[in-house]
Amino acid sequence: MKSMHFGLALTLAVSSVVAVAAPKQLASVEVSNPSQFERSDEQLALSFSSLGLSDGADASHLLARSGGQVLASQAVDSDGDGALDTLLVMVDMPAAGDVKLSIQIDDSVAQNTTKRTQAEISRKEGGTWEGRKYIGGNFVNVTELSPPEAHTDHSEFIRYEGPGIESDKVGYRVYLDERNGFDIFGKSTTEMVLQGVGQDGFSSYHDMADWGMDVLKVGPSLGMGGYGYWHDGAVQRVSDLSGWTARITDNGPVYSAFEIDYRAWQVANTEVDLKSRLSMQAGSRLVRVDLETSQRLDNIAAGLVKHEGTKVLQGTLDVTGTAYSYIATWGEQSLDGGKLGMALLFQRKDLRAYEQDDYNQVAVLRPRGTNLHYYFLAAWDGEPDGIKTQAEFQQYLEQQVERLTVQPRLRVHSTFGDAKKSFPMTAGAALGWAEAVADAEIARHGTQLAWGDWDELRQRDSNWEYHMGLLMQSYDALGLATGDKRYNEVAEKVISSYIAEDGTIASYDMSKYNIDSVNSGKMLLRLYQRTGDERYRKAADTLRQQLKEHPRTDAGAFWHKQRYPGQLWLDGVYMGMPFLAEYSLLFEEGASVDQALEEFEVSRDKLRDPETGLYWHAWDEKKQQVWANDETGRSEFFWARGLGWLSMALVDTYALLPEDDQKHREILREMTVKLADAILAVQDDTGVWFQILDMPEAVGNYREASASSMFTYMLARGVNLGVLPESYKKHAQQAYEGLVREFIEPLPAGGASLTSNCAVAGLGFGRDGSYRYYMSEPIIHDDPKGLGPFIFASIEMSRLLK
Repeated sequence: MKSMHFGLALTLAVSSVVAVAAPKQLASVEVSNPSQFERSDEQLALSFSSLGLSDGADASHLLARSGGQVLASQAVDSDGDGALDTLLVMVDMPAAGDVKLSIQIDDSVAQNTTKRTQAEISRKEGGTWEGRKYIGGNFVNVTELSPPEAHTDHSEFIRYEGPGIESDKVGYRVYLDERNGFDIFGKSTTEMVLQGVGQDGFSSYHDMADWGMDVLKVGPSLGMGGYGYWHDGAVQRVSDLSGWTARITDNGPVYSAFEIDYRAWQVANTEVDLKSRLSMQAGSRLVRVDLETSQRLDNIAAGLVKHEGTKVLQGTLDVTGTAYSYIATWGEQSLDGGKLGMALLFQRKDLRAYEQDDYNQVAVLRPRGTNLHYYFLAAWDGEPDGIKTQAEFQQYLEQQVERLTVQPRLRVHSTFGDAKKSFPMTAGAALGWAEAVADAEIARHGTQLAWGDWDELRQRDSNWEYHMGLLMQSYDALGLATGDKRYNEVAEKVISSYIAEDGTIASYDMSKYNIDSVNSGKMLLRLYQRTGDERYRKAADTLRQQLKEHPRTDAGAFWHKQRYPGQLWLDGVYMGMPFLAEYSLLFEEGASVDQALEEFEVSRDKLRDPETGLYWHAWDEKKQQVWANDETGRSEFFWARGLGWLSMALVDTYALLPEDDQKHREILREMTVKLADAILAVQDDTGVWFQILDMPEAVGNYREASASSMFTYMLARGVNLGVLPESYKKHAQQAYEGLVREFIEPLPAGGASLTSNCAVAGLGFGRDGSYRYYMSEPIIHDDPKGLGPFIFASIEMSRLLK
């Protein structure tokens, strides 16, 4: 379990109220709120590498400042390897506003360990077991506990019956016995209270105290957000097992967490070890639940206890797969007779179904391999300034969903990283940056995209997909450019893993008529020409056959997929047309080049805006899709990477055409020049481009790396090919230097990362093509859709600058 695994021994509070002197500047950070409401207590996670620090660096004097104020922060071990690697910083973000931070080392500043979170587990010592009861003794906090066999519910051995966790908003406990129920401590104070709960009597917390009380009746249910397995119409709790171990991993001022190991859970006709991690941050009611199983299960059931007279609330499911939604209950379900809201929050793609049994409202969730995460929360009306009405609770839930879905926009520039960059760019430096990102990605993921492996970035089995082929093509090109065969070997190993001796392509399904599947065929053509191995030719023939049968619009363009009937997307031009043109020139004497060029012309005619020269993302010939304009059938926005795919397709296809094919070359040349002029008109002062090209000031819009790399590649290769005049060289240089300044993050351990990549964007099936949709997809580091084009751009810039 890699996400947010913050080690207790290495959790470190860092904040201050003391004046500072001569701090060492590590990094500057700009963070923007993409929401139209205030985000108080937003927790930023800044990797040490982004700050120019090595994992395990001394963080005892690591500080975050904004406007002269020292912000609450905490250094943590995010991957559980025993080394500090992340700085968590608490920021209050005004609605649609920006905050600037300075990350520093200052040994003149004293630490302030004011706690806003807490995790603990407390057991008795000094007493004796009498049957199933522990008599006498005193409670002692421990960092790890494996209950003895005699322990069961109400044995009075563990204070409040299991580990507890709290923020300054609310507290929770987990029964560390066969019930495995989750309970709520409603708090009437913002102070930390768990250390005193149950000290004055084993079940005293069931009565109102000055700090609050246990507000939930759990009974035989999962309680507040607990987990189990959905089987035969009911939840199977995590009860039939050989034992538990709970450990406190983090107990810091702004972040705390504990883990529970469940051993030999008898479930789904097998035996499974389950690791659970529950974590909280300051200022939040949410608990993040991370689950990892020793083998795959088809579902995990997360639940809320059912109470009579409560209202069940559900968030919309008509959203993109990575967006969050929820199921919640509201009503008089608190043990003090007050109002209580409870909710489960999960990513849409993880939801299999809503169910209920006698005791629970259930979200049946789909693990990603052996991992799953979700959140739960409780809002009690007895909290200070608590939520009092159902309408307030629903508004709160919608805001939490947006906060989880739409990330703060971060720009981090470290002193270390800036020192590694030099300008103006040279040919050697450009090629060096390509090697730096490739080396780091190979060290990080190796051949993980090969058939039979696990795609860690996407949390799914590796398949014959376009991003795999894109990255392998870039590795192969880098090997040819540098003479370093390591890159060619990785590319061939990954591609060949999918191809059987008879040319069958593993995981490929022609009947889906997915034009994305064709992109990786370009590597098949390379490998066939290089090795003469017939299996590559046979596999390429299969992809060519798909294009022969592939459905097309009345205007002649290929459908994007069978499940997207009548739709032309810019993405598909890159995915299919360079392959089609090259295959035809190799094996058909160019007979299908006309068809490939027709795709460009239809895209120009249907998607180009005559006023700006920019292209809309997609066109629906039937004008029926939710994202399609009723009159034109076009989507509404100029999505940067959509145009990026087209820009690469133009120069790549041009490069394939014989010099005497002036007709087709001229079509592509004219389109390339006009597109270059259009994108240069919306280029940012930094040299790069925004996610939505013509709306740089819109709330949430951000500078995006993959599209910026694609445009840079088009400009550089366009000049190298003679498609663009020599005067465009300066534009290519400005764009490439902008890429390096804005998105390249040199790593202290060696290599570099490419930041700020839009993970994915599409249309339909919950993706409505709205501005908010394009803002809602995750922003990630080192996505192959960015790495590949950056490597291509670096190679072309190296050639351009020689």
